[in-house]
Amino acid sequence: MTAFDTLIAGERRRQRRRLWRASGYAAVVALASVVLLGLSGWFITAAAVAGLAGTIAAQGFNYVLPSAGIRLLAILRTAGRYGERLASHDAAFDALARIRPALFLGFAAGPADHALALTQGEATARIVQDVSVVEAQFVRLSAVPGMITALSSGLLLCALGGWRPALALGVCLAGVLALATVLARRLEAPGREVQRASGALKDAFAGVADAAAELRCYGAEAAALAAVDACSLRLAEAQRAQAGVSGWFDFIQAVALGVAGVSALLLAGPSGAPIAALCALAAVMTVDGAGPVLRSLAQRSAVREATARLNELLPDAVAEAQVANCGAAPSLALLGTHLPAGARVALIGASGTGKTTLVESLLGLRAVTAGTAFIDGTDIAAIPLAIRRATFGWAPQDAALLAGTVRDTLALGDPLADEAAMWAALADVALADVVAAMPHGLDSWVGEHGVRLSGGERRRLALARAYLVPAPWLLLDEPTEGLDAATERRVADGLAARLERTRQGLVMVSHRPAMVALCDRHCPIVAAPGLVVTLPTATEPQPRRSRRR
Repeated sequence: MTAFDTLIAGERRRQRRRLWRASGYAAVVALASVVLLGLSGWFITAAAVAGLAGTIAAQGFNYVLPSAGIRLLAILRTAGRYGERLASHDAAFDALARIRPALFLGFAAGPADHALALTQGEATARIVQDVSVVEAQFVRLSAVPGMITALSSGLLLCALGGWRPALALGVCLAGVLALATVLARRLEAPGREVQRASGALKDAFAGVADAAAELRCYGAEAAALAAVDACSLRLAEAQRAQAGVSGWFDFIQAVALGVAGVSALLLAGPSGAPIAALCALAAVMTVDGAGPVLRSLAQRSAVREATARLNELLPDAVAEAQVANCGAAPSLALLGTHLPAGARVALIGASGTGKTTLVESLLGLRAVTAGTAFIDGTDIAAIPLAIRRATFGWAPQDAALLAGTVRDTLALGDPLADEAAMWAALADVALADVVAAMPHGLDSWVGEHGVRLSGGERRRLALARAYLVPAPWLLLDEPTEGLDAATERRVADGLAARLERTRQGLVMVSHRPAMVALCDRHCPIVAAPGLVVTLPTATEPQPRRSRRR
């Protein structure tokens, strides 16, 4: 069983009460529908026969009791259908409330090379589109109990006309299911292609949307639109092929409805017109009750492909989140250089030598070679990702902000941080006055990817977010790149003051003299042949410079 199958199985167990309730309602709907149509056929035919027999027979016919039964069955069917949808969707929505976060956490906590292999558009397509396919199948879990109930009640009603109508109904339904199973196999390739093509289209569109400004400036909109159009045509072709096969499901069900009804009518004829009508309409409604199962078979290939794609987001079995416990102020060792708790080291070197790669390896965002780094003497390659990431407050080179408010961004660093802590972090990055001038302060909307902020403001907001992480080490990658000298000085002073207060350690990548001067160790990184990053012996510790604001 795959990781995603395990996740789904767990949700089915958790939702079993709702699913049983949905199955019960589905059974009520199927029973009421079959009996309702059968009774209606009997009642109409019997009333017609009584009317043809004369006034006395017509006056003696009991119209009230069958009419009341028909009305009751109609109410039961409507109420049951409402209850089934309510229970099944309630189960599906409650399950999805845990499935999507579990998928995201599995994706985020998985191997770095696995996460980096998926683009933003493709990952979004899987979390949204593929989960929606699984959701639809989750809702249809009550289809089989409904079909079994419909078949049972249909066979009982057809048996009123003899064993032959009941046998014909059973053979007809079995034939429909057999043909549908064969068609489902033929639908495997088109169904899978639809899921893949849809994901490719979302991926292509997301890439074009992110680069919209550049495409306009360089006049490349036509080429980009052509690429999106090619993906759209691929999806349309896949959907056309899928529809061509799916149409056969509707065709065989329509044929089965006619065959079942006519067969039951003819075979139950000797029992009288009212009973024959009852059997015919009951048989028709029984085959109609198998419709949800047929639709599930039609979607089987899409569900399988969606499940396979989602399982790729969960490379290992889904487990409870690990509790990070790093201890107090652990020491680090980077490529043979020991860094005691509270040390400040600047990783310096030419562009392309692997400084950012090393930083991301510490966080588990990239694969790490054994012996590259140690936390309190333990090889970082053997330390769980949750503990590694709780060791560092990280500000990346490319500041990525969620679509939300300033408060939302800062809360990502520490969800429990109060406003005082947030304003203090903003002050340390020379951003407090900017946020205070915004219309809603901390609750001001920064836009998707922080588009309402300048590049320097985005970088400083990401830095403030890192400051709020309750971690013993700060891991900063070019924190002041692109800032003017005055602002950089304020940020450097704020960082120095924060380090003095918190006694955190600092690992920083920077080419800026003002930032490098904050560190008591300067570690040059050079790229050896084969792009293997090596770290020479660190320079002798230098006295820390006190800075006054």
